[in-house]
Amino acid sequence: MKIELPDLSLVCLVGASGSGKSTFAAKYFRSTEVLSSDAFRGWVADDEADQSATEDAFEALFHLAGVRLKRGRLTVIDATHTRREDRAKAVALARAHHAIPVAIVLAPPADVCLERHAGREDRRFSTRVVRNQHRDVLRSLKHLRREGFRHTWVLKEPETIDAATIARVPLYCRRHQADAGPFDIIGDVHGCMDELRALLATLGYEPHATAGFVHPKGRKAIFLGDLGDRGPDSVGVIETAMAMCDAGQAYAVPGNHDAKLVRALRGRNVRRSHGLDETLTQIDSLPDSRREPFRESATRFLDGLVSHLVLDGGGLVVAHAGLPEAMHGRGSGAVREFCLYGQTTGRVTEEGFPERLDWAANYAGGAAVVHGHVAVSAAVWRNNVLNLDTGCVFGGELSALRWPEREIVQIPAAKTHYDRGGPLPSPFPDDPAGGALPDAADLLGKNGVETELMGRITVRAEQSAAALEVMARHGVDPRWLIHLPPTMSPCAASQLDAFLEHPAEAFSLYASAGVKEVVCEEKHMGSRALLVVCRDADAAAARFNVTDGSIGECWTRTGRRFFNDAEQHSEFLNRVRDAVTTAGLWDELNSDWLCLDAELLPWNLKADSLIRGQFAPTAAAGLAATGAAADALARAIERGVDLAEDADRLRDRHQDLLQYRVALREYVRDLNGLEGVRLAPFHLLAHEGRVNHERPHRWHLDRLDRLCEAGGDLFLRTSRRFLDPADPTAIAEATDWWEAATAAGGEGMVVKPAGFTQRDGRTLLQPGVKVRGREYLRLIYGPHYLAPRNLKRLRDRSLGRKRGLALREFALGIESLTRFVNREPLCRVHPPAFAVLALESEPVDPRL
Repeated sequence: MKIELPDLSLVCLVGASGSGKSTFAAKYFRSTEVLSSDAFRGWVADDEADQSATEDAFEALFHLAGVRLKRGRLTVIDATHTRREDRAKAVALARAHHAIPVAIVLAPPADVCLERHAGREDRRFSTRVVRNQHRDVLRSLKHLRREGFRHTWVLKEPETIDAATIARVPLYCRRHQADAGPFDIIGDVHGCMDELRALLATLGYEPHATAGFVHPKGRKAIFLGDLGDRGPDSVGVIETAMAMCDAGQAYAVPGNHDAKLVRALRGRNVRRSHGLDETLTQIDSLPDSRREPFRESATRFLDGLVSHLVLDGGGLVVAHAGLPEAMHGRGSGAVREFCLYGQTTGRVTEEGFPERLDWAANYAGGAAVVHGHVAVSAAVWRNNVLNLDTGCVFGGELSALRWPEREIVQIPAAKTHYDRGGPLPSPFPDDPAGGALPDAADLLGKNGVETELMGRITVRAEQSAAALEVMARHGVDPRWLIHLPPTMSPCAASQLDAFLEHPAEAFSLYASAGVKEVVCEEKHMGSRALLVVCRDADAAAARFNVTDGSIGECWTRTGRRFFNDAEQHSEFLNRVRDAVTTAGLWDELNSDWLCLDAELLPWNLKADSLIRGQFAPTAAAGLAATGAAADALARAIERGVDLAEDADRLRDRHQDLLQYRVALREYVRDLNGLEGVRLAPFHLLAHEGRVNHERPHRWHLDRLDRLCEAGGDLFLRTSRRFLDPADPTAIAEATDWWEAATAAGGEGMVVKPAGFTQRDGRTLLQPGVKVRGREYLRLIYGPHYLAPRNLKRLRDRSLGRKRGLALREFALGIESLTRFVNREPLCRVHPPAFAVLALESEPVDPRL
């Protein structure tokens, strides 16, 4: 006998003592999948035969079984299950977790069970108990399906038990490993055949004699249910969907109207309301040669549709009325009910429609959920959920979603086919903010954030507490905060005389990893700034749910607003927005918003208090002290004291301090409003539909050059050079460029793989390393850092922790952007961005 088990099942082994359940379980299931009642008695009472521990043992067993089912793991309960009430508990547990309850009955002859029982010294009960168990098992066989077991298998002979095989099969809804698309997901058609033809043509499908419509590039359509009712040609729509699905050109999930039509076609007593009467009339008007074949094929097709589909590696879920995360990829009556009808209060609206609960308002799942069912005025992503029913039959539009492109395609209705008695409702009836913010409690404590680039990244509890304090007191409006940038690692220490950092180490790092081209970008001495800017206030309200008239935000590495003056802040964003418009980036990117990574200059724009409170006093005090000491030494030398060596050393220290003050002045400018402020963008991080970390740096810089040209004196173009890091001639030229720039007061340069995000095998490479100039490093390490003994000590610096931190923060930053671009809720967008700030409390030398 071949036993086919759904891969998310609760399997109850049913059989008397001695029937071979434990042997069967050990043969066909992993040890971690089997929960044995005997083993649990042993764990709670140190004696597997202690029947007084049965209640506690099963309480523990069912708790662990529930945990496994919640995590989507197949679970086997090895117990006798001879009593109906025991089996009922297992069925209820399976249903609670939307798993498939399965019974495998082992019922060899009673003599076989008794013979095995007699050979087991650990069983301290009479043979009469075994006979009663065997009798109860046989009596239960005809009741198992009625008790709720979806599948049952009965093995009665020892030979049959020994020869059985088990195959695990995915639930019909789980297509995520088998089909990654691309797809074209089509909202509720409701019999609007003309609009369906027009939509399929717009999507690129071509008519086919037997398959309905076929896409020349192999795309598949997905129908979201409610194929018929209310519209003029329900038969044509259903026939088209059947033909495409039968030919493998489409998938379909059932809608509530489809389920009601099946009941009507089977002769059930259903109300012919909400358009069903029109559909049945259309069917009855078919010629005799078509009518009965259509009724049979439509009944079979619609009744056989699976409640929902999980596709594209688990990243896409399609269901007629949507589906909360706990039900994804699961099978139960409750799941099917939700997929067909959603959640309702039991009340009816003034228009006569069921009053529905807005399950999507609190959705926080990683998978995108695309559904229909409730007609709305616009197809808008919210919390990674999209409703594609835009009321075509009511005079709205027939909508489709191209996946994975996330592009919405729409065809206007030819006319109003069915009067709903009022306008189509808003897609945000009870949630104008478009998604809940994360709860602070969810961010505290030890947390792990899953990232696409580096897997799971852990944040310790003490790091979370420190970050939450900063964000709660000083953070920008969290609706704007979609990204925090990573720290950047310096290159390895140079061994050249009078150098702590040198380009040779950066080139060597990437050349050894097999990188064929790097870009060297000028490093501006300012403050890191992140910007989101929108085309206008309406775009900001639609995408970021900010309705105060703002068009964007500018914040620091720690999530604080950059400009404290409101007028200056507004003027700055308006000038950036105007530059984006002039550069033509809105239309080129097909986006009403974009996110920039940049440097804002001068340094004192943000670090004025730091300069006045730390750097300037160091220079002033040092020069005053060395000046006074030099005068004293000069007087002593005049008196004949031999202090020439001390005077030379003091002169060198005084000269170091003078150079320190010169270096400091290079990065300080007088400011009058935005006059003198410069924005140097270096990454066009993201825009609608795309995070750009996989685009090469040339793509970023080409567009940012246009932006700088359009932005006038507010923008500062970043100089750069592309080169092969293994080419000696190119290295020499780039090094000369770096030396000239740093000698003229520049901070240094950043060396990056030209492809932006690159790997050496499975290892993610540093997205960039900084090479700072000698005079800038004087500010970082102190006026006298180039003294031989100081330089020797500074070269012994461990970069492992810093580089690991830079990679983790980079992966987290890209993750937060990816989640936002994918229309996931803010409670999913913020944890990776928050984790970047939390990791900044790592004990790493801040000068690195």
